[in-house]
Amino acid sequence: MKIFILTNYKNNFGSKSKDKPYRSGYDLKLLESLFRENGFEPIIISFSEIKFEFGFWKDQFVVYTSSEEKEYQYKSYIEDVIAGLENLGARTIPGHQFLRANNNKVFMEILSQTIIPENLNNNKALIFGSLEEVENAYQNKKIDLPCVIKKAAGAKSRGVFLANNFSELIQYSKKATDVFNLKSFLKERIRMKKHNGYKPESQYQNKIVIQPFIPNLKNDWKILIYGEKYFILKRSIRPNDFRASGSGYNYAAGSKSGFPLEQLNYVRNFFKALNIPNLSVDFAFDGEKPYVLEFQALYFGTSTILMSDDYYEFQNGNWVVKTITENLEEIYVKSIVEYIHKK
Repeated sequence: MKIFILTNYKNNFGSKSKDKPYRSGYDLKLLESLFRENGFEPIIISFSEIKFEFGFWKDQFVVYTSSEEKEYQYKSYIEDVIAGLENLGARTIPGHQFLRANNNKVFMEILSQTIIPENLNNNKALIFGSLEEVENAYQNKKIDLPCVIKKAAGAKSRGVFLANNFSELIQYSKKATDVFNLKSFLKERIRMKKHNGYKPESQYQNKIVIQPFIPNLKNDWKILIYGEKYFILKRSIRPNDFRASGSGYNYAAGSKSGFPLEQLNYVRNFFKALNIPNLSVDFAFDGEKPYVLEFQALYFGTSTILMSDDYYEFQNGNWVVKTITENLEEIYVKSIVEYIHKK
């Protein structure tokens, strides 16, 4: 059975903490060896080498990398390639929609509202493409304050703001949606004078997400899921802040994370609803309700595993703590192999 491993222009695959050389991703030779040990014939190929041939890609398994470089331009190219392969019948892992949601919080929210069952979606957000839409939604009483404003792209809490009142809602929404261009602005002014009743193009039209604010949180948890393995990292919120992601403050991993284990059932059900082999989840619990704040299905950071001595696995109706004995490549390949066999 073949499995195609698609690499970027640097011949890199995946995101891996403490990789050598820096930002080189997974060990490709090790990936190749591990897939062979599991009965697969791995074929490593770059995106640019792919030929879109009818009949060739039908039912072929494909795993691939993503990108966070240069305003996600190369990622956009990857999206085009993966969509093309799916058109030819390739079994991409994960599917194109999860690639589109990678570092795209707006489409991530759309996926959440269109795939996740209602009883598991406790943190529904609003999505907007311009400042004008935000103002209109507020006037129509669709936005509750306080709220959290997020740029569609960004990691480690960059581009995330807390708006406590209308003034801050507009201030931070402007900051998050700003695409001001002087040449474009002047052209629009000329059009307004030239054409009576003309409505100018907005200078604030970047897509954003507005989430309900969850008060009194002291921390959240990063959870990485590889098949049946759940790796957990507690991330505390700094004093006078509301963000845990990227805080670097008071981390605790694995069985030392203080995670309320009964809530792992919720996370497991959320994961299973997506029908994918891997997931990164930002999770919060306010003592009453569980919340998935964000999720990614590929190309997410792996420092949670690096910082952990153990992980959780669901066995015979219970969550069992197990010591980490495998490296990241082994963990990843095993999750992919198990997923394919289940399919």
